[in-house]
Amino acid sequence: MLPKMTAARKCYEFPGDYEMYRGGVLHKPVLAYETWGTLNPERDNAIVIFTGLSPSAHATSSQEDPSPGWWEEMVGPSRPIDTRHFFVICVNSLGSCFGSTGPASVNPQTGELYRLDFPVLALEDVAITAHEVIRHLGIEKLFGIVGPSMGGMTTLAYAAMFPGTYRRLALISTGPRSLPFATAFRSLQRELIRKDPDWQEGNYEPEAGPIQGMRLARKVGMITYRSAEEWEQRFGRERVTQERRAGDSFALDFEVESYLESNANKFIGQFDANCYLYLSRASDLFDIAEHGGCVDAALGCIRAEQVLVVGVNTDLLFPLHQQQELADTLAAAGNSVRFEALESIQGHDSFLVDMDRFRPVISQFLSAD
Repeated sequence: MLPKMTAARKCYEFPGDYEMYRGGVLHKPVLAYETWGTLNPERDNAIVIFTGLSPSAHATSSQEDPSPGWWEEMVGPSRPIDTRHFFVICVNSLGSCFGSTGPASVNPQTGELYRLDFPVLALEDVAITAHEVIRHLGIEKLFGIVGPSMGGMTTLAYAAMFPGTYRRLALISTGPRSLPFATAFRSLQRELIRKDPDWQEGNYEPEAGPIQGMRLARKVGMITYRSAEEWEQRFGRERVTQERRAGDSFALDFEVESYLESNANKFIGQFDANCYLYLSRASDLFDIAEHGGCVDAALGCIRAEQVLVVGVNTDLLFPLHQQQELADTLAAAGNSVRFEALESIQGHDSFLVDMDRFRPVISQFLSAD
């Protein structure tokens, strides 16, 4: 069962139809978001956070919702994205299942769930609908946009489509397009979900769905989110205890298998399968070149006062050379770019777990004049 609405979550309903970037129409879609801090009288201290594929808008705790957020150690008072100074907005992506309109939502024109009748989703749709929320809040120019992973690609889409509406961009563990290696793994994840008989061509009941497919997709994801170096240091050849072994011949033998199993089981019921499919495909479809004819031309149109590009040496999904190229191209276009190549064994997930390395970089970037 997906999480229920919390007091902290706000919703913006579009007044009419929204035409999707790749075709199709949504009638009065809703976008869920949360805010922290206070918007100053000049309305120039706002920071927007675009999320990765699976997080909700609940980036950090608040009095309204004290439960820990997905970026609890990064956002809040005295943290790098300091809510004493900034008005922070985190938007749940269009197409997701945490309050925003997506495949798991009811189509108001039919009274039935959208399921696979939901139009093709693009990260441009995530950026455009978020822009409407920002305008709704009376903000004309953002202090900054922070986007990790898929959120970094959404940030690039936003920057290309809405020039002059932001001052700073923080692009974290991301890239201008998905590389074949990342697309291959996401394609496998989508196939595992769709091959589960309980997917039923997307027509499963909300309380059911392709549990085994989602479990396996999560395991594949966890392998790509971390690194071989971390697996070696963390697990090595350690075996599970006899008490934890099942009776069949191919039961879990190794601690690394147990770790993947635990994470897969925790993911069950947390995310709608169709929403996962749509957002995963949107990540693969995104290509900043669509906004200029080629990657260099598209990035050359982006103008910010300051840009931060940061990644880690063990990231499999967005390797460091891709982020170096992103930084170089943005710098060649005249942007003031800071590139941070961090040494971390925790792979793509480093921005979520390796706070000792990421916090100082983000804090310095947002506090610098």
